[in-house]
Amino acid sequence: MDNSENPQIPESSQTSPKVDDKESPHILKEFPGSKEKIKGNVFMILGVLVFVIGGIATGWFLSGGKFSKENKNASQNSQVKSTKNETEEGTLDESVKYQEAEGMLVAGGIKGEGTYHIERDGGPTKYVYLTSTVIGIDRFVGKKVKVWGETISGIYAPWLMDVAKIQIIN
Repeated sequence: MDNSENPQIPESSQTSPKVDDKESPHILKEFPGSKEKIKGNVFMILGVLVFVIGGIATGWFLSGGKFSKENKNASQNSQVKSTKNETEEGTLDESVKYQEAEGMLVAGGIKGEGTYHIERDGGPTKYVYLTSTVIGIDRFVGKKVKVWGETISGIYAPWLMDVAKIQIIN
């Protein structure tokens, strides 16, 4: 039989290739640049930790450095006790700078701004239009009063105030 008609695979190619003892197919190889990637990941993790700790520290300093009940109690104690009697009603917080106005209290606002107004000398351009989110003003209508409050923005009212305290004056 001729070898050219029935080719057979040589015996040397049927066996597995020889593997060098230093390189085994079962051992993981270290890829070029892998140490740099690990260093980069470590720096990224450290950067994120520094960022988070910095945010916490910033919050702590901006809050005055206190996260305790004592700080909350101190802010609650800064308020004067609320009064409600025949001649006055409301509370003034010592930490707030209030504006004051006095005159005759009349029901009605101006074009939807305020529910009451104080008539003062000088006509309608000097009126103070009032609203209140904390006290009832209606029982003082028709009386000369002094009010303390915070100015709020209005479109039509020359002066619009959120009243914190009201007192009847003589």
